Amino acid sequence: MSAVTLKQNEEKFSKLQLVIDQWKDKEGPLMPVLQAAQDIFGCLSLDVQKYISKELDIPVSEIYGVVTFYSQFTLKPKGKYKIGVCMGTACYVKGSQAILDEISKELNIKSGETSEDGLFTLDATRCLGACGLAPIIMINDDVYGRLSPGDIKEIIKKYKD
Repeated sequence: MSAVTLKQNEEKFSKLQLVIDQWKDKEGPLMPVLQAAQDIFGCLSLDVQKYISKELDIPVSEIYGVVTFYSQFTLKPKGKYKIGVCMGTACYVKGSQAILDEISKELNIKSGETSEDGLFTLDATRCLGACGLAPIIMINDDVYGRLSPGDIKEIIKKYKD
């Protein structure tokens, strides 16, 4: 890990060290440490994984395998607002692809990416369980249904302001 990265995030690594110290002598410390690290840093970058590897004496390859296996973990920071576009059958049939395309155009990102300003992360998701409102999107905990591409600009504007 570079000295620059450690210096820039000294306070965060100190918080992580407290969690590591709490778990290192217990059975199965990796998952709770990874969860705490993601809460602290917003993602599990390679530098964070290397630090955990060194402190818990677990190979980076094993840590990387766990991080990439579980969908709750991310290698890149997520935006303040997470936009999930339902691509389940009902939503897809009612035009969710056009909704996804419009959001992508409006934010200038593709599914799986975060906007440059760090505000939005866009994801195509499986069924969100509101088929009667198809097509739908979720922005954090807010649900928007019966959408058309023309609705997107106004919805995004609410979160930018």
